[in-house]
Amino acid sequence: MNEEANPFESLQEQIDDAAAHLDVDEDVIERLKHPERVLELNLSVDLDDGSRERFRAFRSQFNGDRGPYKGGIRYHPNVSRDEVKALSGWMVYKCAVVDIPYGGGKGGVVIDPKEYSAAELERVTRSFATELRPIIGPDEDIPAPDVNTGQREMNWIKDTYEKLEHTTAPGVVTGKAISSGGSEGRVEATGRSTMLTAREAFDYLDMEMEGATVAVQGYGNAGSIAATLLEDIGADVVAVSDSSGAVYNENGFDTRAVKEFKRETGSVSGYDGAGEEFSNDDLLTLDVDLLVPAALENAIDGELAEDVRADVVVEAANGPLTPDADDVLTERDVSVFPDILANAGGVTVSYFEWVQNRQRFTWTEERVNDELERVITEAFDTLVEAYETHDLPNFRTAAYVVAIRRVVDAYADNGNWP
Repeated sequence: MNEEANPFESLQEQIDDAAAHLDVDEDVIERLKHPERVLELNLSVDLDDGSRERFRAFRSQFNGDRGPYKGGIRYHPNVSRDEVKALSGWMVYKCAVVDIPYGGGKGGVVIDPKEYSAAELERVTRSFATELRPIIGPDEDIPAPDVNTGQREMNWIKDTYEKLEHTTAPGVVTGKAISSGGSEGRVEATGRSTMLTAREAFDYLDMEMEGATVAVQGYGNAGSIAATLLEDIGADVVAVSDSSGAVYNENGFDTRAVKEFKRETGSVSGYDGAGEEFSNDDLLTLDVDLLVPAALENAIDGELAEDVRADVVVEAANGPLTPDADDVLTERDVSVFPDILANAGGVTVSYFEWVQNRQRFTWTEERVNDELERVITEAFDTLVEAYETHDLPNFRTAAYVVAIRRVVDAYADNGNWP
């Protein structure tokens, strides 16, 4: 893993790579490489022991040409201004590649949530929500869960906003609990879109999913659900990992049993069905048909990419490959299906949740899943068409060509007014 790779610079390089295949003015591309605004905050929060602690926090609103800013809020000790800027940019192009009417935003708090009580995390969240109140709203900027946040935190943000605004506004955030206006199918959405992308990729590449070997790096929400859904369509998940390390069984895992073991123990390490344990880097270089990086960004750099032996990579995480890794895998004819398509299920079902909130009408889980499958498969077909029509070097460039074209068209149609 390359700790030094700057995710914001990686995003800008990806945009430049795609722009080389588009007839778009350089000044317009330059505009699309930078956020419109970034809010940086210092939250002063009382702890349970009576002391007070300062927490740095950010919200980046990258581009709103296609609709309200949309993007998650993560709680992690490594959150930084550049990371949040990059993630908000990826959201712009993720929404555009699946053609939902959102722009891109992202937020984060520099915190290790494992070190704080639920009451302390609620105070941090409500403090953040109070500061975000002037710039968020159902038609302005709509936060969602991300790393180390979930329904609980979204409910706190919604409640804080509604109390301060003296209103009811379930659409101010997505990823809420069902009882607070959340959508069926939201928790599984990112893992489901990863599975759907892998399924379509194997079909396009004339590969069989039945019996295909799969390694999943990161066994949180997205990774564990992707693993289970891939198992359900016939794949053999032979290796999984989390921050504690990786486990391997050449005959494949019962993915649900591994998830339950992690729920009970806090890690996948020590699972009884594992034949071998090793490091995350070792998992990333296993000889498998499909590799699913589902942890944090920069998991695979150029050096590690030389040792990747998977035939297909489907990115469940945001930015798990550095640009150098992309170059290496392209040269080696490894098919990489990018994050802005593969993990777009989360924001797509967030859009469905927002639509339901606006209509005050709920959908069944079956309808949510059917609509998600339609969106992802249509986006996959559009990506492949761009890849073949423009003779592009890889599928990531194809995704950005599609996405940038859509954002540029929206910008041109709107006109440039101060």
